Amino acid sequence: MRPKIYLFGDSITEGSFKDGGWGSSLANHFCRMVDVVLRGYSGYNTRMALHVTGKVFPPPEEGGEDPAAVTVFFGANDACLPDRSSAHQHVPLEEYKQNLHAIVDFFQKRWPSTRVLLISPPPIDEAARLQHPFHPNPTGLPERTNEAAGNYARACLDVAAECGLTAVDLWTKMQQFPGWQKAILVDGLHLTVDGNKFVFEEVIARLKEVGVSVESLPADHPLDHN
Repeated sequence: MRPKIYLFGDSITEGSFKDGGWGSSLANHFCRMVDVVLRGYSGYNTRMALHVTGKVFPPPEEGGEDPAAVTVFFGANDACLPDRSSAHQHVPLEEYKQNLHAIVDFFQKRWPSTRVLLISPPPIDEAARLQHPFHPNPTGLPERTNEAAGNYARACLDVAAECGLTAVDLWTKMQQFPGWQKAILVDGLHLTVDGNKFVFEEVIARLKEVGVSVESLPADHPLDHN
């Protein structure tokens, strides 16, 4: 059987198999080598994610191989401000870190050889969030801010360092992209085609660093050169 790469996250992961999505690009990149399996849950924060980990991931198979890798991509919803229109999604920063630790611990205990890759929340274009509200917004203030997203991104990187894991710092790197607000974000949060390409390239680069690459994985059956 081919090894698997699981993608675990919120709506940015759930939508990753749309045309040009970073998940579908991963599936194409690793075709005949890896099955890329989607476990994306729109609107979920790390608190919600902890409730489903034991239900949506298979137990270790007797005699089977651990997945090659799993990406953990939460934080955009945790970082919603507690006094604004998406307050129900907010998770305090310290709890966010504890939840990420628990999610990592779950995967490391279930699949000891699997590479766990943490992905930080992306930056937020606050003006666009006001133009594309998800809920009624009587305050006239964005439910997310770039400053808050940055705090959660740094917390994500801290957890990766504490666990000895590789991480993708989307919050920092995306803001180095010219005109990032409109170039990589479609509504101030979710990804454009260029944003998806950006995530894809970062993910394959970090996976390669931990030994998961087209160079290191065998093809599924010999290639037909006739």
